[in-house]
Amino acid sequence: MKNNMSILLSGDFHANAVGELSILTKKSLLAKYGAEKFRTIKYHIILGDGGFLWPGNARTDLYNYRTFTQRPFPVLCVIGNHEPMLGMTLPEEDIGIGETVYLVNKKPYVAYLKRGKTYQIDGFKFLVMGGALSIDKGFRIPGRSWWKEEYWDDREKKALFELLDADNEFDYILSHTGPDSINNKLFKSIFHGSVKFTDEVAVMNDAVDSRVRCKGWFCGHWHQDRFYNDDEKRFYQFLYNDVKLLS
Repeated sequence: MKNNMSILLSGDFHANAVGELSILTKKSLLAKYGAEKFRTIKYHIILGDGGFLWPGNARTDLYNYRTFTQRPFPVLCVIGNHEPMLGMTLPEEDIGIGETVYLVNKKPYVAYLKRGKTYQIDGFKFLVMGGALSIDKGFRIPGRSWWKEEYWDDREKKALFELLDADNEFDYILSHTGPDSINNKLFKSIFHGSVKFTDEVAVMNDAVDSRVRCKGWFCGHWHQDRFYNDDEKRFYQFLYNDVKLLS
């Protein structure tokens, strides 16, 4: 049963590389939502590219953590494509939302959600996806990854579709990039040089989208705030410069 709490959703963070923290501070959230709604926030979910633990970025991480400490709710992050944690072995913790999470920091609490898993968070049932094609590595040649784990391996894909064979009903999907068909509708003007790139994760998201029942997808990755409503199916919301309260 849903209670009167809410979930804060935001787009790519990149460890505050270009000021993404500014919309996530206690002061900004109070200004946007007011004290009453701010007090309802139980979790903050970043929709990929949290960028925590980037090599040589310890001082920036510390600054970000200090800012997050001013807010009373934990940070849960979808795995994006710019994630140093993909090349690390992190401890796992059970925080009572179904699957375990990958722990990044204890106080404030920061962790990554596992991709291809189901979570029950604040009364909502989420399927968590993640990953995307990197287009900014190796002199901006599409397909060169930062970490080989950016793309799902065959074992992960098999487990995901076995999960969907057993249970395909969710409240929402949390992902980094969106389904390929929706990406093409909203971002078709984005090319890499003169060559349009193909993202296998987005193509896989299309396959997931056709198999699930849900109200909508929440995505990041594209560094734009866009919304698409398919009247026959569901909505798709992409976040970057804005945030959303789900309650």
